[in-house]
Amino acid sequence: MTQHVLCAVDLQHAEAEKKVLRRAADLAKFYGATLSVVTVIPDYGMSIVGTYFEEGTLQKAADEANAQLHDFINKTLPDHGAVQHLVEVGNVYEMILDAIERSEADLVVIGAHKPSLMDRIQGPNSDRVARYAKVSVLIVRD
Repeated sequence: MTQHVLCAVDLQHAEAEKKVLRRAADLAKFYGATLSVVTVIPDYGMSIVGTYFEEGTLQKAADEANAQLHDFINKTLPDHGAVQHLVEVGNVYEMILDAIERSEADLVVIGAHKPSLMDRIQGPNSDRVARYAKVSVLIVRD
């Protein structure tokens, strides 16, 4: 039985992600499960890159993403009730996999998008999450 649903959203594509979030909320209600929503902002990738930014830049970005995530959830699910908000910094699929374990989710809902050239080479994040997650993953398509 599903007790905790984790929804992964990309705030860069908020309009498309509304469908993903609503599907996750519907599933959480159906199962009587709790709902968490995670968004990931990329880190610098290499520590040397971070030296070109002011100290605290990444923290400011995380704080802004947190505010945007709260706003996005409040507008998309105004009547849902309690939702856990998670903002992660790092590699997208790795941080989603980490959030799955830390939140003890037993179902993940994630969107799929039309793959770019880089996605075709490396594989999209939804594919990687589905491949490596130890729980069920629902990929919502347009």
